[in-house]
Amino acid sequence: MTKKVPYFQDINAINQSELSDGAVFHELTIQTDDILSISMITIDPASAMPVNQLAGQSINTSIQSALNPAPPASTNGFLVDKNGEVDISVVGKVKVEGLTTYQARELIKSKAAVVYRDPNVQVRYANFRVTVLGEVARPSTYVVPNEKVSVLDALGLAGDLTIFGKRENVLLIRENDGKKEFVRLDLNSSQLFKSPFYYLKQNDVIYVEPNKGKAASLNQARTQTFAIIGTALSVLIVLFSRLK
Repeated sequence: MTKKVPYFQDINAINQSELSDGAVFHELTIQTDDILSISMITIDPASAMPVNQLAGQSINTSIQSALNPAPPASTNGFLVDKNGEVDISVVGKVKVEGLTTYQARELIKSKAAVVYRDPNVQVRYANFRVTVLGEVARPSTYVVPNEKVSVLDALGLAGDLTIFGKRENVLLIRENDGKKEFVRLDLNSSQLFKSPFYYLKQNDVIYVEPNKGKAASLNQARTQTFAIIGTALSVLIVLFSRLK
């Protein structure tokens, strides 16, 4: 079993140039029900306070969620409504569905420029979350204040695989257009770096299956428990027989 524990076992057998053409990160596009953290810097800080106050709360929530795996009851930020719009104080409603965070930033900046002088706008996801389950140290749902998250990043947040995790057959569950997509990833192979699933999308689920060693250890623990109970019963029977 120990031979299957190290990651990327073939890394020394390949040329560095073979890994140069690795997985490409594609910027995510904003969808309805996403929650965005939008901050704005203006010449008069007080004028942008309604926007920035909500943005600060959403960033703090994301940081706390990364440090504490328990998902928050609610996430602060600007909700993308069913029309694909966010409603920003003073600026008004802005259609952001289908845009990247960079494109949304430029659009909001152009609209804010009508009200503010030379505004500086930042847009990021406030509810980018991934779930890691199975044989990891800290299985949970993690809210990440960053949209460029890899499989390794998610496993790192979960404290890495346990010794019983099946590294060569990690399951990734992704939803595309309302349909579930199931992909198997091999952490023992450097080909993971070339996989189009190396970078995660919002609401991805990673499941690490237990290996045969986990079942064997459970059976051994169960056998030891039964042995202890049997020994205790034998001692009690002997004691009661002597008392009589």
